[in-house]
Amino acid sequence: MTGNADEPFITAVKPLVDAMGGEMLPPDEAGADDVVLAWEGVDVVAVRLPQLADSLDHILAAMERKRGKPLADLDRKAKQEVVRILEARGAFSVRHGVETVAGALGVSRFTVYNYLNREKES
Repeated sequence: MTGNADEPFITAVKPLVDAMGGEMLPPDEAGADDVVLAWEGVDVVAVRLPQLADSLDHILAAMERKRGKPLADLDRKAKQEVVRILEARGAFSVRHGVETVAGALGVSRFTVYNYLNREKES
């Protein structure tokens, strides 16, 4: 994708791009909605950001990997923590966000709303 001089920059931004569920590509392949990153005045890499719904799926998968098991296998307190983290990250502003999260947690939409309301009351 780039020369050796750019490798430290790409290595540095790759974890962030991966965490967002983005894709790195050569700057000359960037589309209108991609973000081109420059290093020392030279375009080095373009980042294609995911659609919001894809991003939520990516976040849920990352949370499962971090915990080492499916989110549905977590206890109630851990599921409440997941909902709290997802709310802080804007997961419930995505269309069908509550349904997607409920499915991943193995609970009903009603339960997710209860977890959200519990947070607001405390």
